[in-house]
Amino acid sequence: MISIEEVEKLAELSRIALSEEEKVKLQGELEGILGYIDVIKNAPTDSATKGDLPLHRNIFRDDGEPHETGEYTDKLLAEAPRKSDGYLKVKKILESGR
Repeated sequence: MISIEEVEKLAELSRIALSEEEKVKLQGELEGILGYIDVIKNAPTDSATKGDLPLHRNIFRDDGEPHETGEYTDKLLAEAPRKSDGYLKVKKILESGR
């Protein structure tokens, strides 16, 4: 059985505050959780053989260029509020430490 001290230690590690009623309730819930884990741990696994598993394949597309470089540059720059020499101008937010 899980002790209240163990529940308090778990709460401390989880950085949660528990009332006395919550500690008692959690103590019972943890018993149920650990009991279920024990059932799962002892479940037979010999029925799942390699032939029973579905075949998986790579379903991702190959990397490549989705469009020609620069195809949308003029359109994007036309929408920008500030630009200079083919680049977007943005507000400086980082300072150089040099």
